[in-house]
Amino acid sequence: MEAARDSMAALLDAGIFDSAQTLGCFLVSSGGANNEASISMKAESLVLHGDALYGEKEFRRALNAYKQAMQCSKSIPRQATSTARISISTTGRSPSPNSSNVMPFNENEVKSKIAICHSALHEYREALQEMEGIPSKMRNLKMNLMLGKLYRISRNNRAAAICYKECLRQCPYVFEAIAALAEMGLSSKEFSLLFAQAPNRGGKPPGDFLDAQRWWNRYVEAQCCIASHDYKGGLDIYLELMQRFPNNVHILLEIAKVETIIGKNEEAIMNFEKARLIDPNIMTYMDEYAILLKLKSDYTKLNKLVHDMLHIDPARPETCIALAAFWERKDERKALTYAEKVCTFYRYRYVLWKRTFHVMFLTLFYILQSLRVDDRHITGYIMKGNLHLSLNRPDLAVTDFRGAQELRADLRSYQGLVRAYLALSKCKDALFTAREAMKVMHQSAKALKLVGDVHAISSSGREKARKFYESAIRLEPGFLGAALALADLHVAEGRNKEAVLLLERYLRQWADDSLHIKLAQVFAATSLLSDALSHYQSALRINPHNEAAKKGLERLEKQMKGVDPDAPEDEDENEADDVDGDQDDAELL
Repeated sequence: MEAARDSMAALLDAGIFDSAQTLGCFLVSSGGANNEASISMKAESLVLHGDALYGEKEFRRALNAYKQAMQCSKSIPRQATSTARISISTTGRSPSPNSSNVMPFNENEVKSKIAICHSALHEYREALQEMEGIPSKMRNLKMNLMLGKLYRISRNNRAAAICYKECLRQCPYVFEAIAALAEMGLSSKEFSLLFAQAPNRGGKPPGDFLDAQRWWNRYVEAQCCIASHDYKGGLDIYLELMQRFPNNVHILLEIAKVETIIGKNEEAIMNFEKARLIDPNIMTYMDEYAILLKLKSDYTKLNKLVHDMLHIDPARPETCIALAAFWERKDERKALTYAEKVCTFYRYRYVLWKRTFHVMFLTLFYILQSLRVDDRHITGYIMKGNLHLSLNRPDLAVTDFRGAQELRADLRSYQGLVRAYLALSKCKDALFTAREAMKVMHQSAKALKLVGDVHAISSSGREKARKFYESAIRLEPGFLGAALALADLHVAEGRNKEAVLLLERYLRQWADDSLHIKLAQVFAATSLLSDALSHYQSALRINPHNEAAKKGLERLEKQMKGVDPDAPEDEDENEADDVDGDQDDAELL
């Protein structure tokens, strides 16, 4: 069977895993003499079969094959294997053994593969046990990176840092290690020392080495800034790197992600669109882009994005989150049909009125699916927390936002936690969380506004809230969130004129639909209906998809006709199905 083993290795190298695993069934079931060479061949065949199963994403079966190979290896006499040491290659496959030369079994490579299978099955404790069984001197770059991830999942940051540093000593361009070490607080100077210890591959000239170190150091500084919540500093460095590397998709996406975190939604959308123009098949952070399109109510672009993502890779967690954003805004009648189909195999129970249940159910289904694919996907936890808040389940939202913070705390998880605590009337917890955000995010207008939001809940704290909002505006004059919150505070205290003056002053500098909507609401509350109508119309001219403006305008028109806008409407009992719409949605799914 030596020729068959060689053929199987060729199939694996070519990525033809289906045929390789079929051939593997013949190899592992073939009989033979019960001698040292036969046992060694059996062990190698099992490893090859495991490689084929892993390539087919049959992780449980691959795990079983690797473990059987380990059992076979224990039957090989140790004294024989020490006579002819021939290492398995970095791919984990060795030349086929022959009758004259017994191939020793590389246990470290197989342990690494067992750990990878456990990790793919989210069995991190078992994966860590396997990796720790490999001596540190025998670990290659891939093993060190894997072990660093596992230590971090188990919250052993000190051991994780040792593994990540070793990765950078072997190769300074392991960007996963750079991001992880920056989040663990490694300084730029310590990073530079690691770069100096890395080997100069290929004997490159000093000039080339210095140029690489220059931009590498700036990239590391950007990562350190963002990890320490200095978003402005990180953004400035990324923009500088864009001058050196124009049309760099990775940097464009990192810029867009930071802009999303700090609330610069329009700029983030623009950069996401630039990245998609350069690489239409990019999937990284596209769930963030989908959420921004939903917030902007740009459903045409959202529909196109979801369609493209399903075509590129329907199994990615980003696709599941984008689908959740898509279904969150769908018409309830259309959602009802598909929810009934999904409910036959998966059910998530909430005591809600029927149609809202089905709309939210589909959204939750896709969020949970994203976390099942990748249980460390931060965006999934944040969106799940926001959805639980909209379902009036702040207790579950707290768990979601805490889950996001355990992975990586950022402004959005702090904002979500504060909202959830306030919904639970836990004002002390909300204030503690907001102050913690202010401590870790120095000179952040968003964090100042978060503390103001907590104080604004009670009438006794409104004066403190006003000071925090004004401080946020002084720190970041273009921060519309603080201006809108301050306007709400003025209205709550009966100072409608001050609210109008504040909003009109901002409108002279920023033509934003949210400012027009807030002005329309203030005018409608003071019975200046024609002024309110003008501002709702202005908001829709800026953003025709703005749902808040549409609903506000509909409510205002009822007021102008003398109809109570809060009066319940009679539902049409003979609801017709939208066949064309259903067909479009079915095609999308």
